[in-house]
Amino acid sequence: SCDLNYVHSQTTFVVDEITTVIKEAVESTIGNSSYQHSKINQWMSSIVESSLSQLTKLGKPFKYIVTCIILQKNGAGLHTASSCFWDNSTDGSCTVRWENKTIYCIVSVFGLAI
Repeated sequence: SCDLNYVHSQTTFVVDEITTVIKEAVESTIGNSSYQHSKINQWMSSIVESSLSQLTKLGKPFKYIVTCIILQKNGAGLHTASSCFWDNSTDGSCTVRWENKTIYCIVSVFGLAI
């Protein structure tokens, strides 16, 4: 059964694995930086491209969609929602909320089995 579990983990959307990829992408891009409006587009591009690059390196049979929201911490409210019509046994999603002193960053990944 160990072999079956290994094969299963190679073809499933593993939230813990995806979360690690996202956190590393955000940490390496923003880290302890303070909110700077002029850098937001660059940061977002870097986060989604780095996440996508690392996800594809996992070599799993998925198409990925990555979204990123960066918000200055200033007391403003932010609400998001998503809904998917897919196969729960193969497809998956993962959202990571990351923050430092001046920034909220929310990254979502949707994995669709090929």
